[in-house]
Amino acid sequence: MRLSLQACFGLLALFAVGLTGAGLLIGELMNLQPCPLCIFQRLLYLLIACLALCGVLLPGWWRAWGVLIGLTATGGLGTAAYQTWLQQNPESSMACGFGEPTVIEQIVNWFGVRWPDLFLATGFCSSKDWVFLGLSMANWSIVCFLAFMIAATQLVSKGQRP
Repeated sequence: MRLSLQACFGLLALFAVGLTGAGLLIGELMNLQPCPLCIFQRLLYLLIACLALCGVLLPGWWRAWGVLIGLTATGGLGTAAYQTWLQQNPESSMACGFGEPTVIEQIVNWFGVRWPDLFLATGFCSSKDWVFLGLSMANWSIVCFLAFMIAATQLVSKGQRP
């Protein structure tokens, strides 16, 4: 059985929203303090969800939505990889949260002021407070963003006009 493109975009949107919700739930249950890179990844998951929803509602532009999802996932993969590197090299973490705010920190701060329950960054990027099956949340985020990249590539390359 082959899913329609709209169904595929719908599943991507649900997966992205589910990951955001899971991150929020884990953070609340374990009293974790998200860092600016964690919050930025949360924003990227929500952007992927919005783009995928556009693919559901405006299927005539399915290829553009797929490309934008792939590009967003690539940015998320890079962010998660950088956070993983900071977790492996905590002495280098002075670049995150100290000194002049980076563009990512400015974006996160803007959202944090408006919606602190979802986007307030209070943790350190080098912290590895949550580990599951030997992987930190940043490591799992690499896997998830990679999955989004693969899905977007499949949609763009093999999709057919609905």
